[in-house]
Amino acid sequence: MIIAFAASPLAAGDFAYVTNQNSEELSILDLDARIEVARIPIPGKPAGVAVDGAGHIFTVSPDSKVVRRLDAAGTILAEQALDGGPIGVAFDGRHNRILVSDWYNARIFVLDAETLALLGELETGSAPAGLSVSPDGTLLASADRDSDQVSVFDLDTLTLRHRLAVGIRPFGLGFAPDGRLFVGNVGSDDVTVLDPKSGETLATVAAGSRPYGVAFARDRAFVTNQYADSVSVIDLTTLSSVGLIAVGEYPEGIDVTGDGGTIVVANWFSNIVSLIDADTLTVTGEIETGDGPRAFGTFIQQRN
Repeated sequence: MIIAFAASPLAAGDFAYVTNQNSEELSILDLDARIEVARIPIPGKPAGVAVDGAGHIFTVSPDSKVVRRLDAAGTILAEQALDGGPIGVAFDGRHNRILVSDWYNARIFVLDAETLALLGELETGSAPAGLSVSPDGTLLASADRDSDQVSVFDLDTLTLRHRLAVGIRPFGLGFAPDGRLFVGNVGSDDVTVLDPKSGETLATVAAGSRPYGVAFARDRAFVTNQYADSVSVIDLTTLSSVGLIAVGEYPEGIDVTGDGGTIVVANWFSNIVSLIDADTLTVTGEIETGDGPRAFGTFIQQRN
């Protein structure tokens, strides 16, 4: 099913771009109106997603090995077929590049963000999944699942800075606003907190069953727990668990609105996103999506 936009342009506000793996679509959600406004066909079982903050969205389809660049309305502007097993994606704004993890070949593809031309490759540990760029744009982190480690790269030089041991089978990860790196370890049910510049491990924080994606708001980290149907809340000052929020079934992707007030969680088995108030830590609503929403990456784009 495709839901078409009205003739008028999208309103200002926050929009979520949610990859639906099972139905091979991209749901576009108006988060202010709390409705789905479009559903765009994306062949190849899309999973990874990233936004550039300027109206463009990047999707990765592991089955067809195709990376796509779309505009805010869902029009496909460029495509690039890769080999291996592309899955995760992150946007490098300082250099106008995107980075795509290759699950099968222990590497990261470096692509031009506009044309999607291949610029180079980086070597990781085994089975790289989630990717994240630091707030200052200088570092790239890769969760190397089958090596139980994180690879940290300098984005100016595209050279390796660190290989850092974490918990068991890291998958999703994210940089906090202050630059610390939080890694969800699906095999050990915890979150490793790292200083990515020094390479120091700062803490290991217990989470729910199979912690996956990480987002940040109101001086807290929010971590989706796939098997627990919940989101763990971690205080960024004390690095202690301060809450657990029930959401839909099998939560995966997680991101935050521009004002930091709402956490958006994609629930793969429920075909909904949950909306969490970042201050009260309560679920305030749900929006239906296509079948199998994953939203693995950053998927909320602000429109002015």
